[in-house]
Formats: sequence, C-alpha cells, structure tokens
Amino acid sequence: MACATAASLAAEPALPYQDTRLDFETRAADLVSRMTLDEKGAQMQNDAPAIPRLDVPAYDWWNEALHGVARAGGATVFPQAIGMAASFDVPLMGEVANAISDEARAKHEIFAARGERGRYQGLTFWSPNINIFRDPRWGRGQETYGEDPYLTGRMGVAFVRGLQGDDPRYRKLDATAKHFAVHSGPEADRHHFDARPSARDFHETYLPAFETLVREGQVAAVMGAYNRVYGESASASQLLLKDILRRDWGFKGYVMSDCWAVRDIWENHKLVATPEEAAALAVKNGTELNCGSTYAQYVPVAVRKGLLSEAEVDDALTRLFTARMRLGMFDPPAQVHWTRIPASVVQSAEHDALARRMAQESIVLLKNDGLLPLSRQTGTIAVIGPTADDPMALLGNYYGTPAAPVTIVQGIREAVPQARVLYARGTDLVPGRDDPDATPLIEPRYLQTSAKDGERGLRGEYFANRDLSGKPVLVRTDAQVGFRWDRNSPTDNLMMRGEAGPGEGVPADGFSIRWSGQLLPPVTGEYQLEAAADDGMRVYLDGKLIIDAWENVDRMRAEHASVQLEAGRAYDIRLEYYDNERDAGVRLAWRMPGAKSTLQEAMDAAAQADVVVFVGGLTGDVEGEEMKVDYPGFAGGDRTDIRLPQTQRDLLQKLQATGKPVVMVLTTGSALAVDWAKQHLPAILVAWYPGQRGGSAVADVLFGDANPAGRLPVTFYKEDEKLPAFDDYSMQGRTYRYFEGQPLYPFGHGLSYTRFGYDGLALQRAGNSAADPITVSMTLSNQGQRAGDEVVQLYLRPVSARHARDRKTLRGFQRIHLQPGQSQEVSFKFTPARDLTWYDEQKQAYAVDPGQYEVQVGASSEDIRLRQIFSMDAD
Repeated sequence: MACATAASLAAEPALPYQDTRLDFETRAADLVSRMTLDEKGAQMQNDAPAIPRLDVPAYDWWNEALHGVARAGGATVFPQAIGMAASFDVPLMGEVANAISDEARAKHEIFAARGERGRYQGLTFWSPNINIFRDPRWGRGQETYGEDPYLTGRMGVAFVRGLQGDDPRYRKLDATAKHFAVHSGPEADRHHFDARPSARDFHETYLPAFETLVREGQVAAVMGAYNRVYGESASASQLLLKDILRRDWGFKGYVMSDCWAVRDIWENHKLVATPEEAAALAVKNGTELNCGSTYAQYVPVAVRKGLLSEAEVDDALTRLFTARMRLGMFDPPAQVHWTRIPASVVQSAEHDALARRMAQESIVLLKNDGLLPLSRQTGTIAVIGPTADDPMALLGNYYGTPAAPVTIVQGIREAVPQARVLYARGTDLVPGRDDPDATPLIEPRYLQTSAKDGERGLRGEYFANRDLSGKPVLVRTDAQVGFRWDRNSPTDNLMMRGEAGPGEGVPADGFSIRWSGQLLPPVTGEYQLEAAADDGMRVYLDGKLIIDAWENVDRMRAEHASVQLEAGRAYDIRLEYYDNERDAGVRLAWRMPGAKSTLQEAMDAAAQADVVVFVGGLTGDVEGEEMKVDYPGFAGGDRTDIRLPQTQRDLLQKLQATGKPVVMVLTTGSALAVDWAKQHLPAILVAWYPGQRGGSAVADVLFGDANPAGRLPVTFYKEDEKLPAFDDYSMQGRTYRYFEGQPLYPFGHGLSYTRFGYDGLALQRAGNSAADPITVSMTLSNQGQRAGDEVVQLYLRPVSARHARDRKTLRGFQRIHLQPGQSQEVSFKFTPARDLTWYDEQKQAYAVDPGQYEVQVGASSEDIRLRQIFSMDAD
C-alpha cells in the first residue's frame, strides 16, 4: 500500500492536504501549516518520525541504488557505475535504471504492507554519483561515470529518467544527483578541505553534468558534498545552491546534505560556532533535508533564537512534502499505478539476463595479440588470481544481495564444461593484508551437526543481541561458515556465493551467532585452523578455547591456531561470533597437513594448463569510501600507488615465465597502471566490478560468445607518470582533456574481435552563427568476419581559438551493431554555442571564440579515423 492512511484517504477528504484534487504544493503547504515547530524540525531529517495526529507515517529518506537496489536484501546487482559507463550505451543504461526502479518500487510496497518504513525501504534514492573522476587515486571514483563531463551527463540523464519514470503526475522514485559539486577526494580529508578550482575549471568541468541532470533530466533531488567550495560548505553554499542551482538553472526540487555534513559546518569547517547556527545557515542557503540529526535538534532552537524564520522552515519543508506527495505516499494506491509493479520483478530472470548483458557490454578489451577468443577445445585452463573466485570482486560498493552471483572461475567452468578448469588463488590481494579470503573454507563433508544425526554442516543459532543470550530467533544448519554483509545493510543482505540470509528477527546490527557441531579431519597431522570476522569471534575445540578475539574491529581480520588432529576422530567444535555495527562477516577455514602454499598451487596449475587466465586487480575491500584500513599503496579507501598491487605483479611475472599464454582479467573500479602486462602479455581485459553475472559475461567474452566493445571512461596512465597533487582541484594535467603526456591506454579505448572502417566524413552547416547547428555524418562498416559493436566517438578540437582551453572534448558517441560486411550511416549534431564554449572569467559568462576548429571522429580519443576543419566567425 502507498501509505498507512490510504484507506482513510479513499473517503471524502476532511482536510485540504488530504484532497487529491488539489495540486501537490498546495496540499503540502497545508500539511506543514498544521505542524508544531518541533515536528517541523524532525521532519527535515532523513529519518522523519510519524505524526499520528496528522496521519503522517514515519519515513526514512535514505535509500541507495547505485547499480541495483542496495542494502535492502535481495536485488539484482548490475555492474558498478564505472563499468556501466564503459558500455557507452545510453539506451541500455536506461533499461537498467528502469529495472532497478521496478525492483525498488516493488520492494517498497512489500515493506510498506508490513508496516516497515525504515532505512533502505523507501522511494527516495541517493543515486547517481556524477562527480568527475579527475584522479585515478580516488577510491569512490568507481561510483561515477568517469572523467568526462559529456559522457557523465548522458549516462546520468538516462539513469535518472529510468529511476523516476515517465508518469506526468506521480514519480516512480526520486533520483539524487550527488555530490554537488566539486568533490572527488581525498577521502581522508573530505570533512575538512576547501576546493578552490579556477572559475574555468569550475564551470567547464565540475558543473556541466549537474546542469545537464537538472535541466534535461529533471532530477528530483541534489545532494551537497562534505567539503567546502570557495570557502563555503557545499551543503550550505549560497553560490552553489541559491545562485547557481536555483537562480541560474531553475531547479525546482529539493536539496539534501551528505550524512552529517551539516555537523561538519561547525565542528570541522568551523564556519559558525554552534550547531543551531549551522542549521540556520544550511536552511537559509537552500538545504531542505539533513542526513543526520542537526536539523531535528537545532532548527527549532535556531528559530527561537531568531537565527531562522519559521517561514523559511515552512518553505523548505513544503518542498519535502511536495516530493513525498508526488511519489504517491499520501494518495490511495489505486491512483498510483507504480504500486501495481509485482514482487516477481525482484531478481527476475529478465533482470538477471539484463545484468549479464550490461556486464558483457562493459568489458573493455585493452589488448589482444590474437589469443582471444579462446578455443572451446582448450583442454586445460588454469584460472589463477585473488579475485577469480571472490564474490566481492563482482560487487564494488553500495550493492544488494544477488540471488546467485557467478564468480569468474565459475563462469568459465560453466562456459566450457568439457574442459579441465583448475583454480588457485595464488596470492593475497594486496601486501600486508592478512587476507581473510585466502584460506579455504572447511567443506561440508568435514563438518557434521552431531554424531547422532550426521547432517553435514554446523548448527547455527542466531541471536538478536551481541552476547548470545536468551532464545535464538533463528536456528538452522549452515553447510559452511563463510558470510559477508554490506555496510549498513539489513542482516538479510547476507552473501556467501548466493546463499540466503538469516531471515527475519535478526537485527541489522548488534546480533550474534553460535555455530556448533563436530569436525572430521580426513588425515592425521597438524592443521592450521583459521577464523576471520568483523567483529568478535571465539573458537573452541573439544571445549578448549583456541582462538579468542572477542572485540570490535573495523574490518575482516583473521586469527589462526595450529592443532594436531587424528583422522577417524570427531572433534567438538564451536564458533561464536558477534557483530557490533556496519560491516559484518565471518569465516571458518583451514589448511590441511601438507597443503601446498597458495603460490605453489598456482604454479602447479599453470604447469598443467594450455592457457592461464589470471584474474586480479582490486575489490571494494581496498578501494572505497572513507575506509579506516590502510595497506601498502592504499590509504583511507584511496590509492597512493596506481599500479597493480605488488603481490599480484610478482605472481603475474612468475606465471608468464612458465611460457604458457596468459590472459589478464582485471576487476577494478579505477584505472590501473599495467605497463609490464601491456609489454609482455598477449591479452588484457578490464571487467570492472561486473555485477552478479560478471563471471558469465567474462566467460562470454573469453570464448567469443560476446564480442567486446566496452570503452575506457577514464584514462589509464603509465606507472611512472607523475600525477598532479591529489588534493589539487586544478584540471591541468588531468584526464584526456588536459593531459599532455602519452597515456598507457587513452580515454575511449577498447578493441573488438572484428574490424571497422570509417569513411565519408561530411559536415553540413545550417548557418554561420554560433547558434546554428552543425551535422556531422560518416559511414561505418564492419570489415571483419564477426558481428560486433563499435562505439563511434565525436570530438571537437580547437585549432586556432583565441583562448587556451582543453585539448579536445567529447561531444557525441553512438554504439552501433553491425553484421559482417554491413555498413551504416552515422550522424551527430552539435551546436557551437553549446558545444564549443569556454568560460570567460572576466565577463563571468560562456563564450565561443572565433577561429578554426577540428571535427574528429574515431574509435577513441587518440584513435581518430576522420577529421575535418571548419571556421567560426566572430558574431
């Protein structure tokens, strides 16, 4: 149902805000006028409480849908945002967003029918992230659509439209463009730093995608950033929120702070002295919704102290309730057709197929010396590397629970069941990390719940508290102990190679589990038992405590115990675990006597193989949002070294030295410097974090069932490239638009299993003024033996413009599918007044220089196939 009061609203409305014949703004204003000041303040925070006397249900505005409905239990997980951007496929992005919004609406109706209105159960989604990925070291760059403002705008508009729907009256969901506007790391400093780009960089790089989503995408909401911009908090900035967003762009939606960013205004930025002053400043400058608790506590205080007028509060709150009403929350469900989306869409077969298709289209073939596609007749394939069989390598961050995630080694095995596929992890993901995923889980055949029943696995008792007290809320048999939960997720967001979650009754945080049963060692000797957890864990063997780490930690960490075990004996084993808050996970693993090292396992597998598929790179465990764990090359979720981690470089070189052909598959959310691999390996693929069907999609490409056509949405730099300082927001030397060096792989790069020809470039001008459009046309032909896609890219380059500006800029792209021998005319249209502008700092306005410009059409920013110069006269 749309809201708790739907039945009562179906009758004749008693009050104006209940009258569906009135417009939403009028109804919202009437409702707000009936609230007390304290009620108003509480309604301006993300977790807004119920107001029973006004029939206002509780609502939490905090919901996530970066690449699938996140942190709300089972949902289809599509490739990470950076991967979807690599598809350069705007229509497909729209399909994905529509699927996500279908699942989100259906899940909300299920939650609401149960009276559940908490976090991650609503209709207001804090996606997409359209910050510019200006520096490859930023850990959250994986959430973006890359380094180019035009690509980001096109992908962002498609995503917003897919989320918000096409109903002229009711929105399907609310999308949120974040983080407005100059925000891309460093993560460790995000609550303190002041970004001061040049006015040209500000207007030519950091603002355009936001403007596109506001003007063209009609995005419902905008989220401010944590940092300052030109001295003002981005979440309380007159320049950003009042002057640009509202006055210049005509934004009609609502603005929210990033979480606890209003607190930063006084606590970290020290722009004001008290929380009530921070609340007043933010509301006055246009932030209606506070993720946090500052507004609820201090908006009423600010009004009573005369720092803020109640009329300003009413105006802000009216915007928020207008949005809720536009989502149908206060109307009978029969009037809101989105409420009829069936629950069956969630994790449907159609969405699973769509996730696989998007993963296929996102894969970028960086290099191929003829090794790919692999023959299906290959006898033995060694799949080696730390992310080959790790579900976390599929997901990135901000994800839901996939029903059956397919890792890359699993995908390869399913693609060629007749082949002998060997797997070895080979090495840890990064140096200095006691890798909790490196040791093999204890298999079900070596565990039993008791000698009496002999059921394989361990008996799991789940408690709704941290100390294993009272009666368990859930009891079940778990075949293995190897679980991971996403940060801030409900505990049914459990992931262990697709296993279902604990079930209802287990809280999101502060739960505990006891597993008990018997351990059945297959051979006699010394075993290395390992438990890993975030947070506390204890292991008992025959009643003796052998591992004791009962404490809060901020990451998965492993502890070991060496024990002498005899074959044929059954040992009582008990593992106790508790989660405090946020990230959660637990594993029970071992190494048997005489087990080979992970490196030796890898080398033995390679020795037996006809071809080696190395799968490595990064996961969301080492790059991400404001992380507290540092490793060599990583700091706070960002990277200090853009190379492949040393552990993996060493393994890769050993594998190549065997003389076996090696294909490298990279899982990553950012650019990696793989200079050695480019020089020495015959084939390199970038799979990004490819979502729940990532393993299937990678196998599709490896064996030729899918012809790769993904393109890099970011520049891959060489390992010895001296990048500008990470905290410098100048664009000089950054991205393909301003970088003067030679990239390892350029923006827009991506190969195919077929060849495409470009011919017949023609320009047609409607007139000579900057306002007159120019049409660019050419013929694309598939000159190879396979069907495939080509991403045709249009760049504009200044040749003799009066003022310095970017080297070139993307102003059009189309992904075209052609059969062998087929040709197609491709056309683009651009307008100089929009597409050739630079920002005149003196006039504080956009301008077009007279002079010569070059139209470039090609397969990447560096692989230009056709070009033609034209002139712009002074107006």
